[in-house]
Amino acid sequence: MFKFVSFGAMAVSLLLLAAPASAQEQTGFAPAVETSIQSVLPRMIAWRRDFHQHPELSYEEVRTARIVAAHLRRLRLEVRTGVAQTGVVGVLRGGRPGPVIALRADMDALPVTEEGDLPFRSRARGAYNGQDVGIMHACGHDTHVAILMAAAEVLAARREEIAGTIIFVFQPSEEGAPPGQLGGARRMLAENVFGDLRPEAMFGLHAWPGDSGTIIMIPGPFMAGSDRIDITVTGSQTHGAQPHAGIDPIVVSSQIINALQTIPSRQMDAVRSPVIVTIGMIQGGVRYNIIPQTVLMQGTVRYLNPQTREDLYARIRRTVTETAATSGATAEVTISENAIPTVNPPELTERARAAAARALGQGNVRGGYPVMPAEDFAYFQQAVPGVFFFYGVNAPGVSTEQAAPNHNPRFFVHEPAMETGLRAMLAIALDRVGAQP
Repeated sequence: MFKFVSFGAMAVSLLLLAAPASAQEQTGFAPAVETSIQSVLPRMIAWRRDFHQHPELSYEEVRTARIVAAHLRRLRLEVRTGVAQTGVVGVLRGGRPGPVIALRADMDALPVTEEGDLPFRSRARGAYNGQDVGIMHACGHDTHVAILMAAAEVLAARREEIAGTIIFVFQPSEEGAPPGQLGGARRMLAENVFGDLRPEAMFGLHAWPGDSGTIIMIPGPFMAGSDRIDITVTGSQTHGAQPHAGIDPIVVSSQIINALQTIPSRQMDAVRSPVIVTIGMIQGGVRYNIIPQTVLMQGTVRYLNPQTREDLYARIRRTVTETAATSGATAEVTISENAIPTVNPPELTERARAAAARALGQGNVRGGYPVMPAEDFAYFQQAVPGVFFFYGVNAPGVSTEQAAPNHNPRFFVHEPAMETGLRAMLAIALDRVGAQP
């Protein structure tokens, strides 16, 4: 168990420290901190553009990690590399005693071919699942890394005034590990990411289609659990002109896909146990006039209520196998855990919201509803009380409905929005390790 310690009554943070009222109202930061923020902004954008132009897939973040580690060493942090293969951890020990906190950014890109027309667009290519693919930061991880690098610089400049220790965690492989491997968060934890330190709290952020200048932070369930389904349907191969002489696994697969949709719509409580079942890949057959022997399918399951997970998967297995059996086929189902639900502790979240509101303005710190994408930051939350939040990245005048979603080849980040992410992260950190009087 980790004990929460309140420093609000006894510590005066760098946030608001010695700033005149007008400066406080404008920025929420002491003048020296504000100066550091303004100084680092151009380089934060340059780092982001460089990472965007040179994206790397999960556990291949060699170049990114090298740049991050070099930056942290220039700031005179204690640096460990090779944590979870390509992960980087930097430790900033303040000049005054205080709590230990951790800040996290994920580094990996996606097998997506970019379609935007940015001058720094990605043209990188690589191998994924045996296929030649384009590679793109289609989920904003390039901005996460640049923001945390900028935060490290601002905080390191105030090292002597920091009351505590800050661990900067640059994580590989958030987007999913290769088959048979652990994802980045779980692997970092297994490899003792925090060393001999024990953080009392951890914070992470994510780019999200929303109004620039705002963040979204809610207590309780925030993002879904996500698991992978692999289904192999086996029939009996035959001539396309003689389907009666075999068992068609393609037709059976289509029946399975339809039947799976009745689980969220007819078998699970839509309010207390919202669920999504998606089949995203189907492979079967090699020739137009041959009914194949097997069909392979892969998909994802999303859920918000951990208590219903086992019941959900029992229903999936039963639906798949019994639907196949009605046609004389067989089906094997494998479900692999990818991420558990991201749940923000209410008390910790409210304190983080208050700190962010002081820096950004109350109206720019918004609530909302849980969403069904998943984040392996949730595994850090199992080890350390943690809060995860979104920062809006839409260009002015672009609504959430108009914006390309994460993982889309036209996903776009309005770069001035990154300053909001930086300010939010700094405010939350300084609220816990700000200078004492």
